[in-house]
Amino acid sequence: MERAQADQRHARVLAHTVSGAQEPRGPGAVTGGRHRPGQGLQTGDGSGLPLFDLLGLLGPASRPLGAGPPSPSFVCDDHSPVEFSLAFTAGSPVTPRLLVEPGCAADPLEENARLGRRAVEALAARRDFSTDPLRRVEDLFFPPPVMQGSFALRCAMDLRQDLTTGVKVYVDPQAHGREESSQVTEEALNRFGFGRAWPALRERILQRGPGRDEIRFFALDLGRWRTPRVKVYIAHHDSSATLMRTVSRLVPGAPAEQAAEFCRAVGGGTGRFAHRPLVSCLSYAGRDTRHPSGCTVHVPVRDHVPDDGIALDRAKGVLRHHGMDSDVIDAAWAAMTSRQPRDGVGLLAYVSLVQSAWQPPRVNVYFSPEAYAVSPPRAADRTEEGE
Repeated sequence: MERAQADQRHARVLAHTVSGAQEPRGPGAVTGGRHRPGQGLQTGDGSGLPLFDLLGLLGPASRPLGAGPPSPSFVCDDHSPVEFSLAFTAGSPVTPRLLVEPGCAADPLEENARLGRRAVEALAARRDFSTDPLRRVEDLFFPPPVMQGSFALRCAMDLRQDLTTGVKVYVDPQAHGREESSQVTEEALNRFGFGRAWPALRERILQRGPGRDEIRFFALDLGRWRTPRVKVYIAHHDSSATLMRTVSRLVPGAPAEQAAEFCRAVGGGTGRFAHRPLVSCLSYAGRDTRHPSGCTVHVPVRDHVPDDGIALDRAKGVLRHHGMDSDVIDAAWAAMTSRQPRDGVGLLAYVSLVQSAWQPPRVNVYFSPEAYAVSPPRAADRTEEGE
């Protein structure tokens, strides 16, 4: 009971950061700084360090919500530059997390990258960790004088204060152009000592070609991680649950069928995902330089439901299946918004399954703050073809 109550408190801490979304949205009535994450975000001792870190990453924010997003950030569908998530592991406290695009107010990408790197360096100075891993690959992901791709830099962190300071930075392998993303990723893996992993990744996970299996993100751990990782994210366009079984098989000892079953459960039984793509993530860490230590499959639940009520039901279903507390999802929803789940779709954006060579499965649930827009429910769920 105490653990369940603590988990619900973590969910409320996460969700209260966007409670400003329910205030009146007349022109100039609510500013981005007032609405953006920070409200209620405190550490266990009330020091507010996560709030300070988040506001530092976002920078000055005085733009009225009514004026719309400052630039087309693709963190969320409505261009909100912040995404929240809850990480569940059976028998452990729920971990609230956030993802931020620090340079969200800047355009073009070169200025976005400059602001993002400066914000990460400032966070590292406050929290006393090194940014050397990012500097090691800066020529790959921040090429002068012109950057390509869809974003420059994103930063993620866990908000539970009993965890070590761990920050994740995401960069775009398409910074030199989409056609160069494979070469950029291979070289980045080489620089971190995982060059031997590239052939299997290329031949088994990217086998359908860049038009269908697209390298989207490269991520690296900064801070005090027990085992720092680098990660490769791949968007699988027009893919199937069966393909996720193939991805999982790269991880020694991972139950490959579990990933396919998870995709079907979150997708509502569908075998194919022809709209927004499934996204896989392969993690590389430790002494095994050939095989990934973990694999994550991200299912875009919002594309496969008529409304958030169904999305909540599916998220809670997979949590119960894995022995995790599904009530935390209801607590998070109630704290984040006053609207009914069936009155929109997309606040619950993704549900993911994390499989690891040495840890139990984890389920992550991702929330959009809906800072700028609420997508209306669909008249009927999309129908996908079977496998």
